Amino acid sequence: MFPQRLTDGYKSFLNGELPLQRERYEELASKGQHPEIMVIGCGDSRVAPETIFDAGPGEIFVIRNIANLVPPCESDVETSFHGTSAAIEFGVNALEVKHIVVLGHASCGGVKAFADNAPPLTKRNFIGKWMSQIAPVAERLGPPTGDRQSWIRQLEWAVVEHSMENLLTFPTVRERVEQGKLFIHGAYFGVATGVLFMRNPATGTFEPYMDV
Repeated sequence: MFPQRLTDGYKSFLNGELPLQRERYEELASKGQHPEIMVIGCGDSRVAPETIFDAGPGEIFVIRNIANLVPPCESDVETSFHGTSAAIEFGVNALEVKHIVVLGHASCGGVKAFADNAPPLTKRNFIGKWMSQIAPVAERLGPPTGDRQSWIRQLEWAVVEHSMENLLTFPTVRERVEQGKLFIHGAYFGVATGVLFMRNPATGTFEPYMDV
């Protein structure tokens, strides 16, 4: 049986949001999508970019995976499937977005599982292999020397920076950034507080976004 929560939500959409946005949906259907912003976020159900940024249909091209990770661009595409890379390729090359925001968040389960060296959920261990990407990030950060929660938060921030760096391994991304046609941003959402932190490109620190 289809989940009742989704049935109720769809009925609400049909009777509320859809009539208000009908012209917008018809325009998107006939003319296609042209978002200027791509957000690469975590699949965590508490961190929905459309909700955080109050975005309507067609405004944000969203990529979500475990721990908002961007893998480095790889030349060998014959032996693996590259969902995140394919979405980046589409957003940058086809949609020509002007901004890419890597959105990390507090209490990230993927980062915590890596930090805790959690046992695999399955024999295939898809999560473990995916999260192994941040091993060099944790190595650069070093082991926790004080409060473990502070260290995990620093690791969550470092993962955002790692994804931002990996974006530049995609030739078209780097080219458009160098041409001033594309801008990469780092952000971090506090789940419990609702506070959004932005990475200051001058200092490399994450600061509460107060320009509202």
